[in-house]
Amino acid sequence: MSDPAISVENVNLTLGSGEARAHILKDICLDVAKGETLALLGPSGSGKSTLLMAMAGLEAPDSGSVRVAGRRIDLMSEDELARFRGAHIGVVFQAFHLIQTLTALENVAIPLELAGEANAFDRAQKILAQVGLGAREKHYPSQMSGGEQQRVALARALVANPSILVADEPTGNLDQGVGAEIMELIFALNRARGATLVLVTHDEALARRCRRIVRLRNGRIESDAAAIQDRENVGV
Repeated sequence: MSDPAISVENVNLTLGSGEARAHILKDICLDVAKGETLALLGPSGSGKSTLLMAMAGLEAPDSGSVRVAGRRIDLMSEDELARFRGAHIGVVFQAFHLIQTLTALENVAIPLELAGEANAFDRAQKILAQVGLGAREKHYPSQMSGGEQQRVALARALVANPSILVADEPTGNLDQGVGAEIMELIFALNRARGATLVLVTHDEALARRCRRIVRLRNGRIESDAAAIQDRENVGV
């Protein structure tokens, strides 16, 4: 694979301390092509979410390297990493992680404000409209449903037009119907932007909507193969 969007090489990562210290990722090697849609699939505790966080620079490996858009993010300072992530990587979490004291519009505008963008609120308004929340921009998270909050989180992740979107169980806190709507939106927006998508899930059917599935078990890659897709139901 030439010039991958993400390249993980011989990554080992441990979490915790003392007797609770656990070796989560073990000699992980993985390249993700530009524009690819990839699902990280595996049982609880397999390391899939930790691998996603390492790809996004939210967890630092003990050894090995993580390159994103050709840059070694594992060697960056916290400030450098924050700026780089703001420009290149959008992150969607299971738990939304919205700021409760800010409106939907303010939550979405934050990444642009931190980057010093003069038109932060205009751009935030546009993407809120794209995720179907144009009429809810002045509402606070506590005034919105779980599905609406995840739409705000998705808008925040995409407002800076990142080349990479990573999503960690983005429908885990939603009921099945609302979760399906959120995934349709993620795939549609990602397809329109041509971005790279890395999705953590435990749902086999959802994983098959990506072009490629990497299965993890006990901190190691168990398999890495193209997904067998239903062409009538493929996301991208």
